Amino acid sequence: MDAIERSELAIRARGLTKDFGHVVAVNGLDLDVPRSRIYGFLGPNGSGKSTTIRMLCGLLTPTEGEITVLDHEIPRDAEALKRKVGYMTQKFSLFEDLTVEENLRFMADIYTLPRERRRQRIPQAVERYELSRLLKQRAGTLSGGQKQRLALAASTLHQPELLFLDEPTSAVDPENRRAFWESLFDLIDEGTTILVSTHYMDEAERCHAIAILDLGVLVAAGSPDELAE
Repeated sequence: MDAIERSELAIRARGLTKDFGHVVAVNGLDLDVPRSRIYGFLGPNGSGKSTTIRMLCGLLTPTEGEITVLDHEIPRDAEALKRKVGYMTQKFSLFEDLTVEENLRFMADIYTLPRERRRQRIPQAVERYELSRLLKQRAGTLSGGQKQRLALAASTLHQPELLFLDEPTSAVDPENRRAFWESLFDLIDEGTTILVSTHYMDEAERCHAIAILDLGVLVAAGSPDELAE
């Protein structure tokens, strides 16, 4: 791959491997994720999706392999990468004793948003994800769909270049799943790159490209049309 092609990638991984003792969670994974696209990880529980995402965003050190994310070598540059990425977990990772507004303010602190920028970004996120009526409500009392919207607002508050989503729709109903995916395509239109893991085939088919994982091994990769042939 030449330099021009590499510059078009948000993520490039070669030989990515993670062992937990005698268990190989991810085995020799090669990955190319283009910028401004939705790239899906499809596979059952235990296939290595979450472990791979945690390595790519610098939260977990690989046993072997090379990772470049947004031109940063990982894990070496993991700290510098933090301000450029968002990460939304399966359980949403909200502070359930805090209100919706307090959760957003806390995330603004985590991302060290300057005062003027947070004054702009928090109201924008509240409006975009329909949270205005929920601002004083504790996160722990929200429905699954409301928690999902809050988690997406929090993980995109700093307008990341790259968004990692680890099975973000597993705890919500079909209607909220559809609305969530519409939000993702809005982010793509703004230039965000999204890597999302799922075990739903209908969601994988909405991605621009898919990697199918099984027992930590890349089984197949390509566009939904290519993999359907």
